[in-house]
Amino acid sequence: MPTLMVDFIISLDGYGAGEGWPGFWGMEGPEYLGWLDEQEEHTALLGATTYRLMSGFATEMPDELAPMTAQPKIVFSSTLEKPLSWANTELVDTDPVAAVRALKQDHPRSLRTVGSLTLTRALLGAGLVDRFRVVVFPVITGVTGRDRVFDHYPDIRLEMVDTRTFDGRLQLLEYVPTLL
Repeated sequence: MPTLMVDFIISLDGYGAGEGWPGFWGMEGPEYLGWLDEQEEHTALLGATTYRLMSGFATEMPDELAPMTAQPKIVFSSTLEKPLSWANTELVDTDPVAAVRALKQDHPRSLRTVGSLTLTRALLGAGLVDRFRVVVFPVITGVTGRDRVFDHYPDIRLEMVDTRTFDGRLQLLEYVPTLL
């Protein structure tokens, strides 16, 4: 049975991005980027907002996002329409919780979210998430921060199962979540 991993990158104060900051807050390093390239094959799950953002990046930077373009992706949206422009992307316009529950029964690959705060919140609330992984970047974006990652999430207990430091400054924290 495939597992579902939620993946986030966040600032120390819990934001997913900061106005005027570059991607990864300009702090990605070779060790972290190498680790990203080594991740197991999986199907990426995205909401419409993340899909629009990432497919735009893929158009602007095709070489940098070639691995993600090649991987299978499922986007959950009632506002997008077929055909989708980003290669290897399937559109699901039905209830994402029910669709992911079915995917977890018979999908051939592991599943992993990419950003998608609303989608992730719904999947956590339904108890479908097997692992919760956060990479904390050592920045505070209190004034410019946007996309607070954990607002409106259900209460969840986290059991730490892995931790790692990349490039002497980025901290990976991996947990098994239990919905309370």
